[in-house]
Amino acid sequence: MEDKTVMGKKQKYIFVTGGVLSGVGKGITAASIGAILQAKGMSVSIQKCDPYLNVDAGLLNPKEHGECFVTKDGAETDLDLGHYERFLGIEVTQKSATLAGKLLADLIADERAGKFGGHTVQLVPHLTGAIQNAIQSAAGDSDVHIVEIGGTVGDYEGLSFIEAIREFAGRVGRENCLYVHVVYVPFIGTSKEFKTKPAQNALNDLRGFGIVPDCVGVRTDDPAPESIGNKISQFSGVARDSVVLLPNVDTVYRVPLTIAKSGIYDVLVRFTGNKKEADLSKWSEIIASQSANYAENITVGLVAKYMDNEDTYISVLEALKAAAWQVGVGLKIKWINAELAQPVDFDSVDGLLIPGGFGPRGIEGKIAAADYALSHNKPYLGLCLGLQVAVIAAARRAGLSAANSTEFQIDTPEDVIYLMDGQAGKESTGGTLRLGDYPAKLKAESAVSKLYGKTNIVERHRHRYEVNKKFIKQIEDGGLVVSGTSPDGKLVEFVEAPKASFFVATQAHPEFKSRPFAAHPLFVGFMQAIKDKSK
Repeated sequence: MEDKTVMGKKQKYIFVTGGVLSGVGKGITAASIGAILQAKGMSVSIQKCDPYLNVDAGLLNPKEHGECFVTKDGAETDLDLGHYERFLGIEVTQKSATLAGKLLADLIADERAGKFGGHTVQLVPHLTGAIQNAIQSAAGDSDVHIVEIGGTVGDYEGLSFIEAIREFAGRVGRENCLYVHVVYVPFIGTSKEFKTKPAQNALNDLRGFGIVPDCVGVRTDDPAPESIGNKISQFSGVARDSVVLLPNVDTVYRVPLTIAKSGIYDVLVRFTGNKKEADLSKWSEIIASQSANYAENITVGLVAKYMDNEDTYISVLEALKAAAWQVGVGLKIKWINAELAQPVDFDSVDGLLIPGGFGPRGIEGKIAAADYALSHNKPYLGLCLGLQVAVIAAARRAGLSAANSTEFQIDTPEDVIYLMDGQAGKESTGGTLRLGDYPAKLKAESAVSKLYGKTNIVERHRHRYEVNKKFIKQIEDGGLVVSGTSPDGKLVEFVEAPKASFFVATQAHPEFKSRPFAAHPLFVGFMQAIKDKSK
């Protein structure tokens, strides 16, 4: 592929790499840079390149890697793509998630098909070339394409990606590539000082691979003195005004403003040639909303089984925050361990939310939460698995004491949740679930149709099991009605309790479509119902 021209100008590429440790904030930095460019009127595309030898993120353990984010076209991806969508207000696609395993699988398939004509297949130039092709393909017709490289510089599995983006400057011109390196500077409590040596080593590693960064983001837990930026500049050879200090902040939505106030803003102006002033007023507004002292505060109980890593539910948390800001209430999250949950836990919160998940661990606690919400008129929002446990709870309330899902009890005689047609034998395989955007038809005058303001909607999915419609009567006897189905009426998409102040559950994952500036209507309805009920 050759370099592309957009509206008479060369397409620009920004590469964001990380050093010292993973999880340093590359994704937020990349998304924030994109937000600044958008605020200057430019079109932006974005991509995550991960060196993992997985084909996608679908089988990665959420306890270790956090949430599996799903794109509209059904790609199971890293959680950073969720940050991209929330910050940039766009919907990314499978092209925005590039894993080494997928590229290698494609290369091997091509080799087996004889497409290399007997030549030796190597990491360089074949894998590096495939990485570069994937980058240009994902860029589309945007003015600027941002690429985050997962992991840290120096990881063995990431060397091909670093080499690929180094070579990329030769493909499109160094003047069309901007390299941003994000490093971590720890604070040593015993000596009461920040230590830059790990960051210096990470910068040396990057230079050793042939890339001299144009900008450096310095992550710290607490605000660091300017001398730290000076030292990083001195030892890295990067101009001081191109080094930005990025301490932990009260909200990630403050990062675009922080970067815009730094010298990196001028670097972006020079790099893109766009001198238009960035309008970042909406970011100031969202920060003001989050920082406001609300007269009313509500507590949402999140009934979950992954208690060690909040990133497992990052989109749910961000959707709740956005809805709270829109409704005008303060929000507190109470984590309820599904394996240990008791009625007192459910009673202590203003509303209950059950997120998606897989496997039997903690499932009875989630069913108990749904049952409690039905019995005590507690506002309830169920997402994916949250719908399924609500259906099980309703069926049991109607007398089906053995009601369960075949996911949790394969031989249950009352399989109110059962395996989708064509899914048998695929239970532990990747990329075989119902994934991505699917339409649904809502019943007129239902609670959900009123929340959406329409009867035909589209939501994202990630599931394998469905409501067994032969038990609809018992489910209805237990207090729920089906308020939304697939357009052909075969699959249950929404249920609600008509007698409750708010009890809504969906087979979809609406949290993936919530934005800080446009909260999802289901979450807004949930928060508004809690607010109204507390009056």
